[in-house]
Amino acid sequence: MASAAGEDTVRASHILIKHEGSRRKASWKDPEGRVISATTRADAAARLRELRDQILSGRGSFADLAAQHSDCSSARRGGDLGTFGRRQMQKPFEDATYALKVGEISDIIDTESGVHIILRTA
Repeated sequence: MASAAGEDTVRASHILIKHEGSRRKASWKDPEGRVISATTRADAAARLRELRDQILSGRGSFADLAAQHSDCSSARRGGDLGTFGRRQMQKPFEDATYALKVGEISDIIDTESGVHIILRTA
């Protein structure tokens, strides 16, 4: 799995909160995009910070909170994105995931999709 340049592949889960600046303003939770279009980036980040705090304090599991709150279709898998390699995800997401140790949760990461927290699982 590892090479001289680092890991070839990683596995991660994430929680995505979309906002008015997201490239696609619809999700499984908000098919019309009404809530997403009315959500500022600051509000999305604040929601994500609260979810991250719940996970880190043991008040909620990453998978359960992803299933309830993530705007990504991976929510039905507890946020699990499976295994991926370089250049398969948006660059900020990829960079953040590869920088994490297994079991670590990222700070808030911005991509064209919205704001994320990422849990590296392998």
